[in-house]
Amino acid sequence: MKKIIFTEKAPVPIGPYNQAVLSGNTLYASGQIAINPASGELVTANISDETNQVMKNIQAVLESANMTFENVVKTSIFIMDMNDFGAINTVYGSYFNEKTAPARETVQVACLPKNVNVEISIIAVQ
Repeated sequence: MKKIIFTEKAPVPIGPYNQAVLSGNTLYASGQIAINPASGELVTANISDETNQVMKNIQAVLESANMTFENVVKTSIFIMDMNDFGAINTVYGSYFNEKTAPARETVQVACLPKNVNVEISIIAVQ
């Protein structure tokens, strides 16, 4: 059985998908981009601010499922330019305890939704 997770504190999906799905004790969260849910505007002034908005959106989805970043077991990071990896990694790392950080992959892609620079998805377990 699956439960759809939705919060107004994260961006409304821009396609036929949900913010996250809870199946048993596992949360599968869709990729988040840097849309400010309050304004609906993209946060793309710089890669650090963009990544921080992505992480805030993920945090809102986690909280709506009664979880935190400590529950995250896997992340996938998609970036437009691998040269942004250092800045993205610094912001991303500030949301996790390094000793219990999740598994992850980071890949450079040709294009992301709304031409953003970074998208991150997560899997979390209660």
